[in-house]
Amino acid sequence: MQISLTINGQNHDVEAPAATLLVEVLRDTLGLTGTHIGCDTSQCGACNVLVDGKAVKSCTILAAQAQGAAVTTIEGLANGEQLHPMQLAFREAHGLQCGFCTPGMVMAGLEIVRKHGTSLTPELVAHELEGNLCRCTGYINIIKAVVAGAAGMAVLGESQHA
Repeated sequence: MQISLTINGQNHDVEAPAATLLVEVLRDTLGLTGTHIGCDTSQCGACNVLVDGKAVKSCTILAAQAQGAAVTTIEGLANGEQLHPMQLAFREAHGLQCGFCTPGMVMAGLEIVRKHGTSLTPELVAHELEGNLCRCTGYINIIKAVVAGAAGMAVLGESQHA
């Protein structure tokens, strides 16, 4: 079936079987491998992307369900060489170890900002990150990174990324 999507600001028409997951189109068809497949059960959040501005686990929706949607992957956040404030915060706060969960955590961080604004507490972030797994860290630096990323977004006047 033919599916039309806007991915990271670019229009794409892809041919995919009806049962194809969005994560498969992103990774296998379009080569956007920053979106990771971590568990195949929607438990880990490594496949988080923004669909029309809201974080979605891309292993849980069919590509056809995203027909006509604007999808943002981790690759679409930076402005050229300039990292998005949330990406920059993850780097500066050491909010990663192996990096496998990081793209999904960054996207989850953007969802937290979308839902709660840029003034976040560590407790709120910890609660909101439930359903996003990291097997390397104790989440302390991930939480610090989300709080710092939100603050960086506030400085730029960016309360959400859509």
